[in-house]
Amino acid sequence: MTTPGSIIEYLDGGRFICGLALQSVGNRLRLLNQNGREMNLPASRVVTISRTKYPVDISRDDCITMLKDAAGKRAALTQNIPLLEIWELASVEEQTSFPPDFLAELYFGGDLTDDQSAAFLRGVFTDRFFFKYRNEMVNVHTPEQVEQLRHQRQKEKEKEEILTTGAGNLQTIMDGGSVSVEQWPDRDRILSWIADFVLFGSDAPESDMVRQLLKKADLNRPNDGCKLLIQAGVWQRDENIPLLKAEQPVNFNPDLMAHATSIAEPTADELLADPRRKDFRHLDIFTIDGASTRDYDDALHVERLDNGETLVGIHISDVSSFITPKDPLFSEAMERSTSLYFPEGQIPMLPRELSQGVFSLIKDRVRPAISFLLKLSADGEILSSRIVPSVIQVKRQLSYTEVDRIMDQDKELSLLNTVRQQLRLQRAERGALLLSFPDINIYVNNQGVVTIHLSQSDSASRNLVSELMILANGVAADYLTAQEAPGLFRSQPPPRKRLISGVRNSLQDIACQRRFLSRGELTVHPKPHSGLGLNSYTTVTSPIRRFLDMVIQMQISNMIHGKGILFSADECKNFAGTIQQKLGRANTVRQQRHRYWILRYLEGQVGNMVSALVVSHGPKRINLILLDCLFDIDLPPNPAFPVEPGDTVKVRIARANALDNTLRVEW
Repeated sequence: MTTPGSIIEYLDGGRFICGLALQSVGNRLRLLNQNGREMNLPASRVVTISRTKYPVDISRDDCITMLKDAAGKRAALTQNIPLLEIWELASVEEQTSFPPDFLAELYFGGDLTDDQSAAFLRGVFTDRFFFKYRNEMVNVHTPEQVEQLRHQRQKEKEKEEILTTGAGNLQTIMDGGSVSVEQWPDRDRILSWIADFVLFGSDAPESDMVRQLLKKADLNRPNDGCKLLIQAGVWQRDENIPLLKAEQPVNFNPDLMAHATSIAEPTADELLADPRRKDFRHLDIFTIDGASTRDYDDALHVERLDNGETLVGIHISDVSSFITPKDPLFSEAMERSTSLYFPEGQIPMLPRELSQGVFSLIKDRVRPAISFLLKLSADGEILSSRIVPSVIQVKRQLSYTEVDRIMDQDKELSLLNTVRQQLRLQRAERGALLLSFPDINIYVNNQGVVTIHLSQSDSASRNLVSELMILANGVAADYLTAQEAPGLFRSQPPPRKRLISGVRNSLQDIACQRRFLSRGELTVHPKPHSGLGLNSYTTVTSPIRRFLDMVIQMQISNMIHGKGILFSADECKNFAGTIQQKLGRANTVRQQRHRYWILRYLEGQVGNMVSALVVSHGPKRINLILLDCLFDIDLPPNPAFPVEPGDTVKVRIARANALDNTLRVEW
């Protein structure tokens, strides 16, 4: 119990304060402290109580002077107390807890003064390595605890150094200055922490440290971390952040690259040593792709037969002749599941040395293929089909633009154009939904300026390739079904609501219909594909770019070689699960990156009026599409400006920020 006239000590903000007890009432103590402040203090906050009693009726100034003198003496005594020596003596004792005065006497000797007792406790509170004060007793730490505390103290010291030095350097970088590794040895390490934090937030290993760093550097506004990394040169201005967040593989490891480069280009004789492989090098086979395409995985040829029938050849690069399911390239393709295409470049599923080299159907080069040979009636109905391993040699490498220009004059292209019109009409009559949205082509020049060009996805050349690939994929699915072989089948239930039919539909109708499509499925056994108007469907025509196609090609190749089923239903089911997961990851990256580039384009349109198509009208929101970039937006109705679905209107781009992922559009 504290009696009036005692000098007591208590902690305030980590500092010891001396006070003279003036009155004790219950559990509270009225006192005057060394700073001249009268206060009521809970008795539980008192750390030391002097044995000596002092008069309480002295003047206020004398009392403050006395308390300051006591505080000064105690602080001076504390600096010289050898806590390590006292700990070494106490730690050999059997007991681990002692009265404070017992330990203080090990240094000061007997007849302790109030100042000496208080000084020892001050030392215990100041240096917490060796002792801990609790319930009026001093606990002695074990050597293990002391070592742990030393390590912790060192880490705290390093942390404080990182925070102080790092914050200043981060501010310098953000302000456009340069800080080298020689000037700041922790530079790369801390910038990598910040990159992880920007990508993964609280899940990043050093998230707490980064938060403190950015706060200390006054860089805790949205996207400050990202802007800092760009300023530091760690990231580019248009860094593909969704790709980094998804941890989608980008580069191939050295062992895989060494294996890829060891795959040699086969000769015709080597390929024809396979007795089942047909020699089609004499055929006029050609590819049709985009002008920038370098990975050619499908080619075509066509012949008009004497009886008026048409023979269509769809030739797919035979990746299965190079890769087996045990090949590391197979595992890598399964992990990636697809090639990714962005305005800034491509991330291939297979190394470019293969996808644009040995596996690619390059003009004049001998290549193994899986050929789909289809006889069609004069009306475009399938009369017969064969799938055979082959050797081909592409004669012409055509672009979509070139095909559109010469189609009417080129006999073979003109014949294929007739076939594609028949196939398209047949699918429409079977209920297929022809949702031909224009392609959005995004270009970024060396100065980072973004432009967008829309091209018709259903131009004659593009539609020709699309229809023939759908045809081959449907035949592949029918073949697996007829052989009762497991596979990976794409299907789609009917739309939740059907709005369109036939071949020709408006952009507004197509945009509305897309909202009512049912989710596609990937199954081991065939089911109807409503959107394509087919009873069964798979994909096999892009084995260089899609893992699903590679698997189906391997399954079919094994069967047409007379080797039976390669992948069981259980294996196909496992593939389906992996593909859905990996494609989900890749599609998220693709969609987020597409949105980023559209917003980057719209940043240059801020303040401009742009054309928009009204798609649908609800009581609270009107949905529109910006016609120059086909970007969906919603606006509240404007009573002064009534609109109807199908109207083309002008709207103003008020704000766009790709990094913030924000867009504001106004009437």
